[in-house]
Amino acid sequence: MPDLVLVVVVLAAVVFDFVNGFHDTANAIATSVLTRALSIPSAILMASGLNFLGALVGTHVATTIGKGIVDPRQVTALIVLSALLAAVLWNLLTWYWGLPSSSSHALIGGVVGAVSAAETSVGFSGGVLSYSYAYGAFNTRGLTKIGLALVISPVAGLLAGFLLMIVLMWVFRRCAPGRLNRWFRRLQVFSAAFMAFSHGGNDAQKTMGIITMALVSGGVLSTFEVPFWVKLLCAAVMATGTAVGGWRIIRTVGRKVMSLAAIHGFAAETSGALVIQVCTHIGAPVSTTHVISSCIMGVGASRRLAAVRWGVAGQIVLAWVLTLPLCMMLGATAYWLIAWVQ
Repeated sequence: MPDLVLVVVVLAAVVFDFVNGFHDTANAIATSVLTRALSIPSAILMASGLNFLGALVGTHVATTIGKGIVDPRQVTALIVLSALLAAVLWNLLTWYWGLPSSSSHALIGGVVGAVSAAETSVGFSGGVLSYSYAYGAFNTRGLTKIGLALVISPVAGLLAGFLLMIVLMWVFRRCAPGRLNRWFRRLQVFSAAFMAFSHGGNDAQKTMGIITMALVSGGVLSTFEVPFWVKLLCAAVMATGTAVGGWRIIRTVGRKVMSLAAIHGFAAETSGALVIQVCTHIGAPVSTTHVISSCIMGVGASRRLAAVRWGVAGQIVLAWVLTLPLCMMLGATAYWLIAWVQ
C-alpha cells in the first residue's frame, strides 16, 4: 500500500471519528440538558472529557471491528476508504435531518458493501450480463456476533430502562415530586458522566479497529494490535467532535420522544451506560444511539405507553432499519466510483 494512500485512509478515519463524536454527542448529554441538570456548555465539556478517557480503556471492540468483519490481510486501502466515506456521508445526512441514526451500522454497512463490491465481478459472456461473487474475505462468525449485538442491544436497552424506572418509582413512591426532581437533577450529572465514558469506550474503538485494519493490510503491522498512538488519536478526535456538539439530535432524542423529568433522564442514562459497558467488555460493537433511545422509550413505557411519542419513535426506528442496507449501497458505490476513477 503506498504511503500516500495509507495517509488518506487514516485521515478519512479521523474525519469519521470526528463526525461520530459530533453526531453522537446527544447520546450522552441530551437528557441532562433537556431536564436542565446541566447547561449545554457544561454538558458538552464533560462529555468530551469523559469520551476521551473512555476511549483509552480497552481494545476489545476495536479487535472485533478490525478482525471480526473481514480478514484485514484480505482488504485493500480502497475498501477501507470506501467504507469510511459511506459512513461519514450517512452520518452527515442524518445529522442534517436530525435523526439519531447509528454510526456503528453506518461503518459496518460501509465495510460490508465495499468488500462485496470488491469481490463481485461483472461482465458480459456471449452478449449476456453475468457476474460472480467470492465470499473469501468475510468472517462469518464475527459478522454473526456483530449482528446479534446490534439487534439485541436496543431490546436490552428498552428492558433495562423499563425495569430501572419501575424500581426507582417503587423505592421513591412516597417522596414529593418536587423534592425528588431536585435530587435526581443532581444525580443526573453522574449518570451523564457514566454515559459519556461508556460512549467513548465503545464508539472510539470502532475507528481504532478500522485504522489498525488499514495498517495490517498495508503491511505496516504484522499482527493486529492497536498501537498506542492510534488509541490516543482516536480518543482526542472523538473528544473534539463531541465538543462541537449536535443540538439537532439532542432535540430529537430528548424532547421529541417523550417529556422528561430528572428521574427519567437518570434512569435512561444509567441503564444505557450499563448496557454499553457490558457490550464493550465482551467486545461487541453496539449503537450507543440505539441503546439510549431504546432506554428512553423503556422509561416512558414504564409510566404508560402513551407517554412515548410513538410517531417520532417510529421515525427513529425507520432510520435504524435503513442505515445498514443504505450504507452497504453507499460503500459499494464509493468503491466502484473510486476504482473507476483510478
